[in-house]
Amino acid sequence: MKIYTKTGDKGTTSLIYGTRVSKNDARVEAYGTCDETNSMIGLALSYLNGEYFDGKEEMQAIFHKIQTVLFHVGAELATPAGKEVKWIFEQKDIEDLEKTIDTWDASLPPLTNFILPGGSQVGAALHVARTVARRAERQAVGLGEEVNPLVLTYLNRLSDFLFVAARYVNMHLGSKEQTLHQG
Repeated sequence: MKIYTKTGDKGTTSLIYGTRVSKNDARVEAYGTCDETNSMIGLALSYLNGEYFDGKEEMQAIFHKIQTVLFHVGAELATPAGKEVKWIFEQKDIEDLEKTIDTWDASLPPLTNFILPGGSQVGAALHVARTVARRAERQAVGLGEEVNPLVLTYLNRLSDFLFVAARYVNMHLGSKEQTLHQG
């Protein structure tokens, strides 16, 4: 398989099943933003190299599954309305996110103030991934009724998960959360 095909040189790309659309088509924006989210998660995980804390391997395994599901979410967004989706994710994937959110959140200090994105490199990158996931959600909402409702729920829950994951990893790496400046 060649890396370059030259078929997109004039500003179009193919959805799954070959339908050609503009590279700034709303579907392309939505699945492209899922890819951005996935890439930011990958960057965050790369910052874990050389770090150690109890639960790191479990966290990496959870993120591996999330990155796979997020790829499937993007593939669903790349499938034209009315066509069969080749990659399936399900309600259980959302429930898995919720279970992990609840488990990790229970170990965190309660929020009493807004926190600023940051902390460790891992935590900061997860906060960026969270904001990109929110953008993917907004773009998917913009596609209207032709989007599987599970896509919207997954992206919404993913951004919640990434917020908790950033706090969780910052706590384990000893990075203090910064609250809003009280001037």
